[in-house]
Amino acid sequence: MAAAAAAKLLSPASLSLRLRPSALAPSARLLSVSVSASARPPLRTISVGDRLPDATLSYFGADGELQTVSVGELTKGKKAVLFAVPGAFTPTCSQKHLPGFVEKAAELRARGVDAIACVSVNDAFVMRAWKESLSVPDDQVLLLSDGNGDFTRALGVELDLTDKPVGLGVRSRRYAMLVDDGVVKVLNLEDGGAFTTSSAEEILKAL
Repeated sequence: MAAAAAAKLLSPASLSLRLRPSALAPSARLLSVSVSASARPPLRTISVGDRLPDATLSYFGADGELQTVSVGELTKGKKAVLFAVPGAFTPTCSQKHLPGFVEKAAELRARGVDAIACVSVNDAFVMRAWKESLSVPDDQVLLLSDGNGDFTRALGVELDLTDKPVGLGVRSRRYAMLVDDGVVKVLNLEDGGAFTTSSAEEILKAL
């Protein structure tokens, strides 16, 4: 009988009950979660010649209504310039990057660009406030919210700023790309938030 009792205690069912998640120490449960999250493989970074992944972006139209547009709708059959900033209202983005494309919008369109859009991992309300603060005309640059970072993640251009004291979290690397019918023709991808090759002037040189 002693042998039978020992066998029962060591059976798989008995062991699984003893090791159920709720019975683990809190630190052990946290460890198991962090290991699982860190095991997620990073997505490959977009390259010249790739087709853009589709995603839904949002913005407030001239009528004040919240609207959405897919990347496919924005670029299908068109020559488009998409550029991204790490954050609305941040110094380089507000003083140089976005104003540069606003200033050169007419030149870009004269060279065959059909759509110019700025993408940021900010919500649509922040993007609208940023647009109004810089007096960006509706017909020059479209400010698009990638609020959940889905498009940024699909491009493989996430920028982890969680260690910074300003609380930016995970944003997008700065870039500017020329897209023809959904296919990337030119990609000027910066190292983090640097601003060296992603200006409107650099895109004009490529046209």
